[in-house]
Amino acid sequence: MSEQHPVPDSWDQESESYEDTHEHLSIDEDRDQDYVDEVGENEEDEDEEDEEEEDDDDDDYDEEYMDAEDGAFELEVMIEAVSDDEGADGNDEDDDDAAGNSLHGRILRLLASRTGGPGVPPQILALLRGQYPRQGMFDDDDDYDDDYDDDYDDDNYLWGRRRRRPREPLDPDRFPKVPSEEGRKLMESGKFGAFDAREPDTDTKRLARRILDRELGLGSRAGRKATHNPMAQQMIPSTTPEMVIHYDQPVCCGQFSDDGNFFYSCVKDYRVRLYDTSNPYNWRHYKTVTYPFGRWTLTDAALSPDNRWLAFTSLQSSVCFAPTDPNDTGDPYSLELGSTNHQMGFRGSFSIFSVRFSGDGRNLVAGTGAESIVVYDIERRQTLHHVRGHDDDVNAVCFADKMSPHILYSGSDDCTIKVWDTRSLGDGREAGAFVGHVEGITYIDSKGDGRYILSNGKDQSMKLWDLRMAMSSSDYERKDAAKPTRTRRSHYDYRNSRYPEDCWFKHPHDNSLVTYRGHQVQGTLIRCHFSPPGSTDSRYVYSGSYDGSVYVWNMDATLKAKIDVKGATENVRPGWPNRRVTLVRDVGWHPNAALLVASAWHGFDANAGTASLHSFNENDVDEAEPGMGLSVDEKLAPAVLSY
Repeated sequence: MSEQHPVPDSWDQESESYEDTHEHLSIDEDRDQDYVDEVGENEEDEDEEDEEEEDDDDDDYDEEYMDAEDGAFELEVMIEAVSDDEGADGNDEDDDDAAGNSLHGRILRLLASRTGGPGVPPQILALLRGQYPRQGMFDDDDDYDDDYDDDYDDDNYLWGRRRRRPREPLDPDRFPKVPSEEGRKLMESGKFGAFDAREPDTDTKRLARRILDRELGLGSRAGRKATHNPMAQQMIPSTTPEMVIHYDQPVCCGQFSDDGNFFYSCVKDYRVRLYDTSNPYNWRHYKTVTYPFGRWTLTDAALSPDNRWLAFTSLQSSVCFAPTDPNDTGDPYSLELGSTNHQMGFRGSFSIFSVRFSGDGRNLVAGTGAESIVVYDIERRQTLHHVRGHDDDVNAVCFADKMSPHILYSGSDDCTIKVWDTRSLGDGREAGAFVGHVEGITYIDSKGDGRYILSNGKDQSMKLWDLRMAMSSSDYERKDAAKPTRTRRSHYDYRNSRYPEDCWFKHPHDNSLVTYRGHQVQGTLIRCHFSPPGSTDSRYVYSGSYDGSVYVWNMDATLKAKIDVKGATENVRPGWPNRRVTLVRDVGWHPNAALLVASAWHGFDANAGTASLHSFNENDVDEAEPGMGLSVDEKLAPAVLSY
């Protein structure tokens, strides 16, 4: 799904991005009379001649409705008020009349308060679609009313938000158990860092004891070396920021290089800022590169295995390359991934949402809005494969092993993760699949060991997967494993509403290891990652969140830390408005130091951004210079900013 800002209360609802989520409707006067009959507002003594006329009009309505789907937006609504005398004979139709008058009154009030350009308010669409305690005018089957929740609060009702009512009561214990038994086994296995079975008094006391033992030289050399990794696990960055970098546009993503020597920040203004972080506590801006002729926003960026090249993308079919060397002042150049696929109908016709280098640095892989993945040979400047392997946008791609170009993952809005072998992509058939998310996937990240993968989903969950548990292609097709999500009754629009918990269900073919919950995946494609081995001993998984926080989990799905970026940055920019958005889209953890950077959207209508630097610190103040909470602009000069 294309990137958009979350929809605030002040946004005009007739905007193009909002209209795209609604059907084109055509309603004629005769059909509206049918609707009045259906809710019981017609007079009891209606003669048979009128009823015959209504039957004749049904066919005309069907033809006009089908024509409207192919044409421009058209709406004619006849609202017929019901007098107080109608239905006043004391029978059961009094209640129906009252419901009808209430409905008409709501529509009239919405029309009377309508300002702005043409377009149908979503509130009225909600009424006409039957989102009230009665069957709607477009009901074609007897089961329609069973699919909707009769109990709407005012907010849901006015905004036309769909809430599905399941046919059977939901199990209150359907959510994954915390702590996870599988996650606990992973913690104890040593595959995600050293495991200390001792129960310390507090984490702080344990860390202080280990530091003291190291400084005093207690224990054997091997023992002192073994102490280092458990110490790294306890140094979780805190909420109070060391520095806050301000941008005039939202920050799309930001990550450190593998060696930690520089950090890149991709901003919606099509520019990528690069910072020298060889001293992680004393940054220096050294270069800004621009994506030429970008569309709407930057979507992703990736570093080559040798850290010499940065590839970054927009909603176009080309990838821009820029050197990261501060002494190389050459302009970026672009590679067109769709140029050799005109025979397949892909030439210039797709957006790129995700891009990654292969382990050998020779190939690029991209996830596109054409429901496809593209494998591109950089040296020959030629597209090797363009495979339409999903049923919706491919929001994320990554390689399983940092050293190998063969095994590839792709995550899509069709709720599946596909496993591909680049050596057999010619037949367009996946090597395996993961299913378990019940809404679209926003991001995937590989641990880099060829085995474990992490994913974020719009169902407000993050999942850990093991390649050995992937469903084979034949089993995936035989079981029709995508059917539960393909035929689900809810289709959550993550851009402008919260996810209704009653839409979540356990996927019957879920082959994930651990599920992590608590964060909010909405407003944009929120990202998740494995924590680095150098600075955290690979102990954690973490994610940004719509609520403006960074969530850090243990492998067993228990919450290790919550870093409140929203609270830490709300007073650092002058002129901060009352109506503001703060969401963390991406988080980059330094590979060697106990610090991370939260890339966020901020401000009025999320029209600005920040990159806040958070380090391990037991106190909210620091005696060093400069002090904590330093507010700077994109080039790290003292900020003089306002909205």
